[in-house]
Amino acid sequence: MDIDLPPLALTLGDPAGIGPELALAAWRARIGQTRLPPFFLVADPDFVERTAERLGLPVPVAAVDPETAAEVFSRALPVVPLPSGAPVAAEPARPDPAHAGATIESITAAVGFVRAGRASAIVTNPIAKYVLTSVGFAHPGHTEFLAALSVPPGATPPLPVMMIWSEDLAVVPVTIHVPLAEVPRLLTRDLVERTTRIVARDLAERFGIERPRLVLAGLNPHAGEAGTMGTEDRDVLAPAVDMLRAEGIDIRGPLPADTLFHARARATYDVALAPTHDQALIPIKTIAFDEGVNVTLGLPFIRTSPDHGTAFDIAGKGVARPDSLIAAIRLADRLARNVAAREARPATAEVIPISAYANRPRPARPTHFDATDEL
Repeated sequence: MDIDLPPLALTLGDPAGIGPELALAAWRARIGQTRLPPFFLVADPDFVERTAERLGLPVPVAAVDPETAAEVFSRALPVVPLPSGAPVAAEPARPDPAHAGATIESITAAVGFVRAGRASAIVTNPIAKYVLTSVGFAHPGHTEFLAALSVPPGATPPLPVMMIWSEDLAVVPVTIHVPLAEVPRLLTRDLVERTTRIVARDLAERFGIERPRLVLAGLNPHAGEAGTMGTEDRDVLAPAVDMLRAEGIDIRGPLPADTLFHARARATYDVALAPTHDQALIPIKTIAFDEGVNVTLGLPFIRTSPDHGTAFDIAGKGVARPDSLIAAIRLADRLARNVAAREARPATAEVIPISAYANRPRPARPTHFDATDEL
């Protein structure tokens, strides 16, 4: 059965970046093959109108509240004004700390809407962290800010896990925006185990994959070659995998990262975890540069985001591609519907698995796929 959900909340991002024009482009792509679900943008309606006029886009803008956004979505881009009513006067490609307040307020309001049940999920446009830190933004990044907003003030926020998803590959970096030299110190058994448990839980509860198949890439070449090329794989990653398997999680590893991402290998798992940022993101940005979606696991609400930045160098030129934002909007809706369907059980609502290979034949796992095998 079809499930009636509130619309998605789309944040402003940095108003000098490509986020506002991507929101306009995504709304224009709402019909036809794309068939986007209703969403509203949390922003200054006048600013959004001016952006459309500057780009020559025939997009009508309607100031709404979350409850009326779906009603106008077919004929206008719904914009929920910033709660403060503050005007936004950003110029494209000119990041300015004066606009940081609007960026932060849009995120905060969107979280409030989804926590109150007035939005089904959040899709965030990209921000420029250095612009926010210049006005005292105290969080390490966008994701950590969302985690802090997900709990009452003073409470310990959940561990947010970044997954980059596409139709062909899904990856999770265990360590994210840290210097490579710091990774061996930060890559603890506890971090690997906590991250993997969150991935396995959210794949089951939100992606509808009851028993997800996970793999963990090794840190060192050939996954350490039994300790001869680094001991982290033997002493940290392998024991973590053993513990997780003992808990019933289907995970293999550590496996050589250089043989983990070709097509035959990818067909044997749903998500690949990797110790470092680039180990995970290089393959997915090679395979699905324009279609990748950043999904934050571990939060009490659904959050997706396009897998790109503010792109100040092309902002205002009308050349930014909305593919990743469109994919993020569609995936957020699919996840929200799966969660609603799961909560509706044992009613007739169907949970549809969302996996990189959900609709493709899955070959049997190779008989030999261990730390030294070359697939």
